[in-house]
Amino acid sequence: MSTLFISDLHLHESRPQITRAFFHFLQTRAIHADALYILGDFFDAWIGDDDDSALAQDVANELNQLHRHDVAIYFIHGNRDFLLGNDYADKAGMTLLPEQIVIDLYGTPTLLMHGDELCTGDSEYQKFRAMVRSAQWQQQILSQSLVARRALAAQLREKSQSMNSLKAEDIMDVTLAEVIARMSTAGVTQLIHGHTHRPARHAMELNSKPAERIVLGDWHEYGWCINATPDGLTLEHWAI
Repeated sequence: MSTLFISDLHLHESRPQITRAFFHFLQTRAIHADALYILGDFFDAWIGDDDDSALAQDVANELNQLHRHDVAIYFIHGNRDFLLGNDYADKAGMTLLPEQIVIDLYGTPTLLMHGDELCTGDSEYQKFRAMVRSAQWQQQILSQSLVARRALAAQLREKSQSMNSLKAEDIMDVTLAEVIARMSTAGVTQLIHGHTHRPARHAMELNSKPAERIVLGDWHEYGWCINATPDGLTLEHWAI
């Protein structure tokens, strides 16, 4: 028995090596698991479920093959792919989850999320996040043509890279007080998330009890996953 977690692959046509590494991961690792959780920023940008790009179709086909092998696939939206909807999820054999969810991970209640909501020190980003997660904004964007949406995605991608280069490192990391608040509200002592691109296992104390926050890495030079079994979990990486 095993459950796998991945995040922040940022799949994009300009990074075919990451797509190949992901497909290899599905065919050699995930196919033997009971479930695969994708915790956001799976795609570097998602312009809508009507995206007719080869990348979107190929990824859906590979995931559906995994689904046909009775591996459950779950998806939590990230800050890059929050427009991914039920049509694409159905095509890929994925189940969409809410932004935060507590699962029973082999007897340990575990909070899952992408993680961008934990970075409350970046007030500018949090305002942007609130805007793009609104139904009105999303409806307005999805009503535009694919060409216009692709141009907007490229523009937002470039802006994000430029703005992040100017921000202090600590601003783009999680706020510990927010982590504690979210875990306390959820009633858990274990949290798994991505987003920050700072893979690590953080031991902490929560309400006088030992707790842990496990952060997934982004797929760049290495691929990253959490492998959970009834005996515990490991944070693993391998060269791409």
